[in-house]
Amino acid sequence: MNKVTASSATLRASTPYGFLLPALLVTALVILFPVLQTAWFSLHDYILYDPDNSRFVGLRNFAVALSDEVFWIALLNSAIWVTGIVSLQLLLGLVAALLLNQSFWWRGLARALVIIPWALPSVIIGLMWTWIYDFNLGVFNDILLRIGLISAPHPWLAQPSTALACIMLALVWQGFPFFTVTILAGLQTVPPELYEAAEIDGASAWRQFIHVTLPSIAGIVATAVLLRIIWVANSLDVILVMTGGGPGYATHTLPLYAFLRAYTGMEFGYAASLSLMLTAILLGIVWLYVRRQTGELEK
Repeated sequence: MNKVTASSATLRASTPYGFLLPALLVTALVILFPVLQTAWFSLHDYILYDPDNSRFVGLRNFAVALSDEVFWIALLNSAIWVTGIVSLQLLLGLVAALLLNQSFWWRGLARALVIIPWALPSVIIGLMWTWIYDFNLGVFNDILLRIGLISAPHPWLAQPSTALACIMLALVWQGFPFFTVTILAGLQTVPPELYEAAEIDGASAWRQFIHVTLPSIAGIVATAVLLRIIWVANSLDVILVMTGGGPGYATHTLPLYAFLRAYTGMEFGYAASLSLMLTAILLGIVWLYVRRQTGELEK
């Protein structure tokens, strides 16, 4: 009887691992293997059109990247790219979520419409905003001309000083619905009793927002920000469609630079080293997030 009981206990204890095994195997195939292959490429002088002559170079690709002027331009652009886009997406998403959390007769329709930018493919987003910024036919120039802010059409995507900001605006528009939906879900979990108690204590709407709303959704917002940092840092499709990284290197980001070195220059080894450096930066951000969450749980 004891043996049967022990066997049943062992079976119950191992059952969750059995259910997890298929997911772990798929993860190993689609994530772990490509990561290991990328690490292998980064240590070799691997040229796509001449793979048989690849040779081990150790950390030379990383050393070359650190002395590559374009790498530092792309790194700075990536920092501006991620910081600007995620900050504006969060701000717009928070405002939209607060508005959509109010009661009005067409709230259901508004909640559905706000998803549209997020649902559109990135290529469509890129083509649409390229037309918006078009020098001759773009509505952006037309609006600015009509209200008198400019006296002549401006080549927004052809000027190094404005190209990156214009693409960032397109990404802000595309991605803010993610924050809207996420924060809206968080707002609906805040107990109404907290607002009632704050109102009884004489707290204004602003103080209720600062002392009730924000603390209640802080964890959800932090997770959403982390996800958006990772996604935005790795995005390159809209840039590729709108400018291809130009003019010059004005809209080069690290993932785009790695992509161009891999598929234009066929330098898979160097591109792999760039990808791993970006991955290391993102892992550092994830580590900071995990430390913060762990600290919150320990309090």
